[in-house]
Amino acid sequence: MVATFSPPFSPADALGDRLRARGYAVFAPDQVAALCDTSLPALQALEPSWDTLPPDDYLRDGGRYRHRRYGGFLVGRSGITRAAHRAHYQPPDYNALHGGLQRWFAPIADETAAAPAWTGLLAGLGARLRALREADPWYVEAHQFRIDTADGIGRPTPEGAHRDGVDFVAVFLVARHAIRGGETRVFDADGPDGQRFTLDAPWSLLLLDDTRVIHESTPIQPLSAADAGGHRDTLVLTFRAGGFQSEGEA
Repeated sequence: MVATFSPPFSPADALGDRLRARGYAVFAPDQVAALCDTSLPALQALEPSWDTLPPDDYLRDGGRYRHRRYGGFLVGRSGITRAAHRAHYQPPDYNALHGGLQRWFAPIADETAAAPAWTGLLAGLGARLRALREADPWYVEAHQFRIDTADGIGRPTPEGAHRDGVDFVAVFLVARHAIRGGETRVFDADGPDGQRFTLDAPWSLLLLDDTRVIHESTPIQPLSAADAGGHRDTLVLTFRAGGFQSEGEA
């Protein structure tokens, strides 16, 4: 059996200190609920929406293992506004595999985006991060991902270790079912330090200062030949000041 490393969880009130000290912080589910003024049952009520994610047809590695939905939001002091549906774009400098593409993913379902727990995640993290770096509004891109093992292996980050070209990245582990792998790795962008651990508790959170660290998750495989339905579900929220990334940026 391959050894796994436990996440270095922090209390909710240490968010600012941890991000300033090392560029990332990890929170257990109960602390996520506290950060976002919601409850674990409310967060769990979002989980069925991962069962209807359509396939990602843009994978350049030929894989069929990723399903996703996408949406943009403006998160300010005065509230949350859903942006008109748009293509997801990343410059090649930040995504060597898919950078430079205008990728039109299916939108996040209206009932998901209207759920109190969803708005709590956006507003709660937006306020906490605004205390560290001023932005009003935050331009938030939300990605629901399911990585499956139907073809034997699934790659949560096929582009490898990377930054996203934003200010902050929030990665929520929503579910793990009948898989091994999916280890999280975080490295200093300008130094040798790094940490590895496996998120396995539903609604645990990795929060990253994207200007300071790079990150990746290792491939997943089924626990056994009988586990054809293995999958890993995540929610990724990126927070950027000044606007969404667009074509023409370096």
